[in-house]
Amino acid sequence: MKLNVNLGENSYPIYIENNLLSQAAAYIRSSFAGKKIMIISDDHVYPLYGESLAKQLSSDYECRHLVLPHGEPTKNFQTLPEVYAALLDARISRSDLVIALGGGVIGDLAGFAAASYLRGVKLIQIPTSLLAQVDSSVGGKVAVDLSQGKNLVGAFYQPSLVLIDPLVLNTLDARFITDGMGEVIKYGCIRDAELFHTLESRRSFAELEDKLPAIIERCVDIKRIVVEHDQFDTGERMLLNFGHTLGHTVEQYYHYGRESHGEAVAIGMYQITKLAEKEDLTSAGTSERILNVLRAYGLPYECGLPIKELMGAITLDKKNLNNKLNVVLLHDIGDSYIHPTTAEFFEQYSDSVL
Repeated sequence: MKLNVNLGENSYPIYIENNLLSQAAAYIRSSFAGKKIMIISDDHVYPLYGESLAKQLSSDYECRHLVLPHGEPTKNFQTLPEVYAALLDARISRSDLVIALGGGVIGDLAGFAAASYLRGVKLIQIPTSLLAQVDSSVGGKVAVDLSQGKNLVGAFYQPSLVLIDPLVLNTLDARFITDGMGEVIKYGCIRDAELFHTLESRRSFAELEDKLPAIIERCVDIKRIVVEHDQFDTGERMLLNFGHTLGHTVEQYYHYGRESHGEAVAIGMYQITKLAEKEDLTSAGTSERILNVLRAYGLPYECGLPIKELMGAITLDKKNLNNKLNVVLLHDIGDSYIHPTTAEFFEQYSDSVL
């Protein structure tokens, strides 16, 4: 299964196929003709897949690796010097390649390192979590976190190839399947009522497994279309941030140690839709449909914090443009839009507990 992201000179293919990782070297050879590769991964993923990938590549390339601790705290500005040092030690040049092998944390961090090291070296994304496969590995957003907020230092840097093997999800901890389902549900909410209906009708991840490659393809295809229309996130691409304005603030409040990204987005989707219904900006009953799907897939929908505790991070949100806070809302399931407002949208509910 192949999709193409058409962005002129920044275009690239995405392959989605069971057992793809065992044939990764053939795809990489067709995309990269240099000599050196740095695989950046984490201590959960590299023992499972990194060694076999490096062995596949070793007949054609000089292959090195950097293994980082797993988890969101690694996606920190302070980690970058270690990554740059490893690239320098390996004498990676602008004609060489970085492979991001892991979930969203590794994809974002390794992607930003590739974008900024020597002003840019070639990047391939091999996502190994559901969240990374359906969302973060595609579209070229790469970033690290600051203590003041998530993804506040970053770049738009497209990979030259994305390889997605749904079978690697079999080794994921159940929590990170749940985490990824937060983003799958998001795609149904913003663009595909039929996908949302499928999620409603199946009611658990186990019941979805036979449809998983098709679901991954559908989510990636939605993102591909949106990114082609708005590569640099100034208009339509903001729709992909449904649930993120509140979700990011919840992640930051707990220093990325309580809710995972997909869990926080789930809370954000439900809570902002409840607020939008109160303002008659979303069809009545939409939040209840979202709530029922979140419950079915084991995702949280509340965090126990009053909105006033989150206002500082909300005002730093990257969707603040020209003194306007752009929040993503739903007319209805499958029909999203950007609502330009101000922080007052949230401040009027400052004592409400999310």
